[in-house]
Amino acid sequence: MKKIIYTVLAASLSLSAFAQKADGTTKSLVNAEKAFAEAATKNGTREAFVKYAASDAIVFRPNPVNAKTFYATAPDMKNLNWTVNYARVARSGDLGFTSGSYVVDGEPKSYGHYLSIWRAKEGKWEYILDLGAETNRPLVNVAPNFKEPKDHYSPKFATDKEIKASRDIIYTTEKTLNTMLKTHGASAFAGFLNPDAQLMFPGTDLIVGKDKIQAFNNRMIDKITLKTTSADKALGGDIAYTYGIATIDYKTDLRESFHYVFIWERQADFSWNITTQLFTLAVR
Repeated sequence: MKKIIYTVLAASLSLSAFAQKADGTTKSLVNAEKAFAEAATKNGTREAFVKYAASDAIVFRPNPVNAKTFYATAPDMKNLNWTVNYARVARSGDLGFTSGSYVVDGEPKSYGHYLSIWRAKEGKWEYILDLGAETNRPLVNVAPNFKEPKDHYSPKFATDKEIKASRDIIYTTEKTLNTMLKTHGASAFAGFLNPDAQLMFPGTDLIVGKDKIQAFNNRMIDKITLKTTSADKALGGDIAYTYGIATIDYKTDLRESFHYVFIWERQADFSWNITTQLFTLAVR
């Protein structure tokens, strides 16, 4: 009997480790995300969000806070469910992101988008950023979009100075975007969006496509300014992210502050475009 118990326990531990296994593929990241969601439903959000978090992970609840610190005392929930429908992993396999929709099955129910950024460490995936944007109704179902890296490349001897210089390119790109936003309004995003970019904004369904995002911006936004908090880039040089505070003046004479996360993707000409955006209301 003891042998059976030990065998079952060992298998359970093995499956738990496998659930977070990072092997440089998008498939492995999607598997980690799905296992994370299942753990939250089965064992509760407190245990799951601590288990899958990096030591320096940040969650926006609604303002940024260390994930492990927050979930050490946060109310436990087993009625949070989410579905991943978009995922990418950098060619270096050290950075990836997932997004999708969530439902809190409470009274009343609540719905929204989420975006998580993941880092591979010691062969397993850990999330380093997680935030959501609430909507007022269930979101339209979206077909899964999981794309594998085009190849696998990671510099073996990159120095701290080279990594910083590489990261500074992202800061400079977002600074340029912010300058353009100040002079041209939200229409400036047009020069920084991928054709298939996606936007997650509070109260709306997922908006996919540069033209549709610009139509939303032109309809809703008068002015927008960005204040970058942090940025990082995958070692493979193809994916990066930024996050910070966005101040939006609507065309209805209303101003609101948001936390934002942008996912950036390097283009063939070595410029950078935004492939994913999520805004969530900030509390001041």
